[in-house]
Amino acid sequence: MKLSRRSIFITASIGITIAIDQITKIIVRTYIDSQEVIPVIGTYFSLHNVENEGAFLGMGSELNEPLRIILLLILPIIVLGFVLRYILKDKTLDYWSLFAFSGIIGGGIANVFDRIAFGSVTDFFFIKLTDTLRTGIFNVADLFVTTGMIILIMVSFGKKKQTASDSK
Repeated sequence: MKLSRRSIFITASIGITIAIDQITKIIVRTYIDSQEVIPVIGTYFSLHNVENEGAFLGMGSELNEPLRIILLLILPIIVLGFVLRYILKDKTLDYWSLFAFSGIIGGGIANVFDRIAFGSVTDFFFIKLTDTLRTGIFNVADLFVTTGMIILIMVSFGKKKQTASDSK
């Protein structure tokens, strides 16, 4: 079976996303002690080593075990499978959309892998511009998922703008 350039692009994008995420998490687990804070750019950007048993910002970490398995493992695997099937089947998607969806899928797979292998997800980036303008602690997979969503929104707005100008 011969793979198309498109399929290779999707597979490589997902694979690279997972690899970068997992390598950074191995480095963090190896070199940063649990709850340690390493300033990178003063108090604005720091590295941590936090094991997150929940989803984004720890949401769902207090759920009972069966519900957490359903919401944080089974449901994401099903959704990621549907998204992968969608991008493989829909040949009209542009490469920015394919890259965005691949980042979302790769980031999702990487975090699901952590939940299966370790029972939690390793988070380590923290940005604090002010006391109120700051992030939660996150990881590379989260960064790929968020960037993918931003790209999809931008592509969507670009298409709407183009459609509006075409109809004039």
